[in-house]
Amino acid sequence: MVKNRDRKLFSQSLPAAMAITKTLIIPLVISLLLLHDLAESYQRVITTKVECPSSQNIDCGAACDARCQLSSRPHLCKRACGTCCARCDCVPPGTSGNYDACPCYANMTTHGGRRKCP
Repeated sequence: MVKNRDRKLFSQSLPAAMAITKTLIIPLVISLLLLHDLAESYQRVITTKVECPSSQNIDCGAACDARCQLSSRPHLCKRACGTCCARCDCVPPGTSGNYDACPCYANMTTHGGRRKCP
């Protein structure tokens, strides 16, 4: 008699357990797919920030001299500009602004989140 009761309870609880399992598995699979897409788009953002916009090499020293000529701290400006120029192979025209001419230069930031390039 106990065995029949146990079978009855087990057969009643099995569909409920399967329903719970389905409700847990479906959101888990969807979450994993979303995380995969997010990781891919994050990887694309990182590679676009590092890529150089121009294929020609420029004279970073001359470009940074022109960029930093009006700076109140020219040595610091030229050092930062030189680093950015070496990584991006471009320097925006003028003494300030014009970041749209060189997106790589504009997107570089310090550890604190501030713009690295003058």
